[in-house]
Amino acid sequence: MEFLLEIMTEEMPASHVTSAVDQMKERMGKELAAAGIQSARLDVFGTSRRLAVAVEIKAGQEDAEEWVTGPPKSVGLRPDGTYSPAALGFARSQGIAPEILEVTTTARGEYLGFKRVRKGRSTAEILQDIVPRIVGSLAFPKTMRWAGGSFRFSRPIHGLLGLLDGRHLPIRLPEGTESKPFTSGHRIFDRRRVTPKTIAEYFDLLKEHGVIVDPDERRKMILNQIEEHLSPLDAKIHPDPELLEKLVYGVEYPCMVIGGFPEAFLKLPLDVLSTAMREGQNVFSVVRGKKQLPHFVAVADALKDGKNLIRKGNERVLKARLEDARFFWEQDRKVPLARRAVELKNVVYQEKLGSYEDKTQRLKKIVVYLWDKVGPDSGRDHVLEAAALCKADLLTEMVKEFPSLQGRMGGLYARNEGRPGPVAQAVFEHYQPVGPADESPASLPGAVLSLADKLDALVGAVGIGVQVTGSSDPYGLRRNAHGVCRIILDKKLRFSFNRLIDKALSVYGDRMTLDRKEIKARCLEFFTGRLRHLFELMGYRYDLVNAALAPGIDGIYDAYLRVKALDGLRSGSQFEPFILMVKRINNILRDQITAKPNPDLFSEKEERDLQAAFLAVLNNALPMIAKGDYGRAQNIIFKLQPCLTAFFDKVLIMAEDKNIRRNRLGLLKSIRDLLEKVADYALIVVD
Repeated sequence: MEFLLEIMTEEMPASHVTSAVDQMKERMGKELAAAGIQSARLDVFGTSRRLAVAVEIKAGQEDAEEWVTGPPKSVGLRPDGTYSPAALGFARSQGIAPEILEVTTTARGEYLGFKRVRKGRSTAEILQDIVPRIVGSLAFPKTMRWAGGSFRFSRPIHGLLGLLDGRHLPIRLPEGTESKPFTSGHRIFDRRRVTPKTIAEYFDLLKEHGVIVDPDERRKMILNQIEEHLSPLDAKIHPDPELLEKLVYGVEYPCMVIGGFPEAFLKLPLDVLSTAMREGQNVFSVVRGKKQLPHFVAVADALKDGKNLIRKGNERVLKARLEDARFFWEQDRKVPLARRAVELKNVVYQEKLGSYEDKTQRLKKIVVYLWDKVGPDSGRDHVLEAAALCKADLLTEMVKEFPSLQGRMGGLYARNEGRPGPVAQAVFEHYQPVGPADESPASLPGAVLSLADKLDALVGAVGIGVQVTGSSDPYGLRRNAHGVCRIILDKKLRFSFNRLIDKALSVYGDRMTLDRKEIKARCLEFFTGRLRHLFELMGYRYDLVNAALAPGIDGIYDAYLRVKALDGLRSGSQFEPFILMVKRINNILRDQITAKPNPDLFSEKEERDLQAAFLAVLNNALPMIAKGDYGRAQNIIFKLQPCLTAFFDKVLIMAEDKNIRRNRLGLLKSIRDLLEKVADYALIVVD
């Protein structure tokens, strides 16, 4: 059976549409599964004015057999086997003859009862039940009420289409909207009624009426139109995936418009031009290589721009915005960054954590510490200078107008002042990566400054009691933690992360409200969670990730090397037998007292062999671990397996003599201590 649902609303923000699409798909799948309805297809689509659900499902629930329990046997049956009034009353209340009652044994004893076939509900009944519940449960950043009702949604709902196998399915939403067997086309160009009978017909008819329901098709249309118009210019749009998605979900029928602006604005930096075009006006800048061209690309919700009104309107507004940007660029450069940095003492960073001047002083201390750990002998002065200037652009008019340019404007102004290239680049890059798809800083000074900035923000927020929940992250702590992990992995930085947190805590002095040990523990737990998420996104198996993270995250890059090594070794023939061997060691050592191995107490050949093999492996594996070569270290450790097998086969570990027993257990503990430097193998799942 096909089920088609469409909710038509007033124009919704693109972010609301994408959020609602994800929520509806998840909840519809769960509700159908909970109702026992199998679905062969479940797709949810969104445009700026409608959410559509297309499902292919099985027709109704299957009948189910259930057991209805009556009174206990001791109450329901007399000694002569006849039914008591209690059993007769139960049968009467259930509408059955007493002879149908059977005796069954339960955990509470023997009871009378009977089997009953519960007829499955129809698909229509189930959908009429779950659709209003799903629609009423959708969450949006901001919601509206309308017509005096209390129901809230992203925007007022204007229509509801419900079709089940080509027939109208009556559905009533919580705010009173009732479904119809029809919908309508594009709100401006073709508002005629559309009456589809199937899902395929729904897509085809709406397309004929100016609505492309599938966002993938709209995205493809936009990219094809851009390619068609810009190829003759040997140009491309400045890459902006976020803007592209916003435009895909912000229209019902994408129409690309190419416009221009005076070449005099090309003197502005590319970052300024592209930001001025994107923010507020949602248009792409057009580039050839890394050079901006005097053109832009807009995407309108229209069939065509026959009279060029859309192009002219965009050009008029964009010219005004670029005039503003040029004014800011010229005015801001009249005041050097160093003079602006002095005024940061008057800008509050966070009420409990001080001003931006305080933050700058903390960053200077952290970057010096970190540079000494990961940087070359030269370059320390550059990263220190960058730390002193990196927040100064917050006081520029350009950043006040375009907040997303913070950091980048500082870098551009620093370069314009003739400051050293590494300083300007570090300031420019110190917010990177801004999001999961953003790149890490290209330069080491930029990476060090970005790490210091993000860690200072995270430690400070945790230190004053800010907590991240599933729905709330007001300080962007997940993004900061993700950025710290990404930079360390991308730059292959090996240093003690625990000590870096200690440093970040120490520079805060007494501003924290929580105990330092508690703050550090919370930070490490938070970073461990983000690393686990990051590794799983990379495709590593969850149990390998858990095993690699078990030794701790003092070396974040080492944790990555450990999970990478485990993933590379898991298909080898030695892997699973060795894992089982390690689990056996852990089981033997559980709750046992051990002693430091004494060679004089080894009486059996197999334990002497194991001790010798262990020392040889230890001497060879530790240098590999110190270098981060966990794959080779693991291969060396595998060589213990024959000796361990012989040890388990020939030696009585739990000997009656206490000293011998503890000595043998101590040898196993030494081996386990070595293994735990690589991973907690006990966490790896073996079939």
